[in-house]
Amino acid sequence: MTNLSIRTLDLPTLAAQIHRHSIGFDRMFDTLNQTFANSKVDSNYPPYDLVKTGDETYEISLAVAGFAQGEIDVTFQDNILTVSGEKKREEDATREYLHRGISARKFTRQFPLAENVEVRSALARDGILTVQLERIVPEEAKPKSIAITYAS
Repeated sequence: MTNLSIRTLDLPTLAAQIHRHSIGFDRMFDTLNQTFANSKVDSNYPPYDLVKTGDETYEISLAVAGFAQGEIDVTFQDNILTVSGEKKREEDATREYLHRGISARKFTRQFPLAENVEVRSALARDGILTVQLERIVPEEAKPKSIAITYAS
């Protein structure tokens, strides 16, 4: 029995086969390919929530407890939201740790966003970083009613 997973699927080949029978889907496959290329096997840190807060608004909340101001960066470029953090740990010679269980590792988490999604704000409070997103559909992309002319 063959075990097929999404990691073994050849998206460019699939895109080429489907592209012959479709119109306007070429960017979809580029986006899918980029999404899977950016995903990592060990990408469960930091944990996050994705919430739809309205018809066209969303928010991403990441658990970033222990990171101070200036240790987290949020960037948005080419429809990819990137949140990265690096804890500046200073060794204290007067302390002897018996156990270090509070995670303070470096991280980078990327979220591919759809076209017309804009980042509205980012707020860190109580160990949670919340990024507000809004999808703004331009007038030319909204559905239009087409008048039908009947010949007599």
